[in-house]
Amino acid sequence: MAGVPSPDQLAAFERYLSSERRYSSHTLSNYRRDLEKLRQWSSKAGIADLDELNSHHLRQCLGQLHAGGLGGSSLARWLSSLRTLFKFALREHWVSGNPVTGLSAPKNAKKLPRTLDVDQVQQLLNMTADNPLAIRDLAMAELMYSSGLRLAELASIDLPDLDLTEATITVTGKGGKTRTLPVGTPAQTAVTKWLKERSSWCEADQHALFLSRSGKRLSHRAIQQRLARIGITQGVPGRIHPHMLRHSFASHLLESSGDLRAVQELLGHANLSTTQIYTHLDFQHLSKVYDVAHPRARRKN
Repeated sequence: MAGVPSPDQLAAFERYLSSERRYSSHTLSNYRRDLEKLRQWSSKAGIADLDELNSHHLRQCLGQLHAGGLGGSSLARWLSSLRTLFKFALREHWVSGNPVTGLSAPKNAKKLPRTLDVDQVQQLLNMTADNPLAIRDLAMAELMYSSGLRLAELASIDLPDLDLTEATITVTGKGGKTRTLPVGTPAQTAVTKWLKERSSWCEADQHALFLSRSGKRLSHRAIQQRLARIGITQGVPGRIHPHMLRHSFASHLLESSGDLRAVQELLGHANLSTTQIYTHLDFQHLSKVYDVAHPRARRKN
């Protein structure tokens, strides 16, 4: 027995995620992995039709996944994938109800993201860039820290997205939302130096900003490996990964400016609570600041 969703249903769902929701290939892979867990469980449980699943079944599956070692955040994502699936299934009349309603994942203790302090960032970026590969890597690291970019945003940058005259870059973030960001002077210098080397790595019709030596767009995995290598070479403690530079960008900017809303806009966060988590802020402290400072929040004596 194949389990659910069926191959045809899964294919239709993926088309919906790709064409209507405009999700990235990385997000689609996450959905496939999440739904594969459901398919395997339902196959063992003898469930052949999506409409046979009820909330009791999903609680059993959730419990088994938790017992198997999945943490709260992974289980929450799994439930989120199922909610999206059943919302689509209802639209397509594959099911008569939504069994995910009311289900929630066990919560993990919140872990603060690891950041670099200002001196560590200086140590990381103070690298010798005396060959095309090092010039490219420094440009990537500088741009990521300068503009607080996500890994996917950095990898997808094309030449027209960059305006060095205006010192800005336009990126497409989650949900297909675009935002234009400032580019700092060190990043401008590093990218300009890379552009002089880039033309010898590719054909004229290649638009990707960051390339491999074969002239292709640099992959997410390659960017991760190169940043980790820079960290080792520069003697920065711990493994350096792309999101660490984004975390550091947010923390350092907030420490200097205190402008949470501005940081939210620069990061491309839909909710202020996400920015608060990124930047290690205590929400109770924020509430007290708001109560004292905001004219409409002040209580009259």
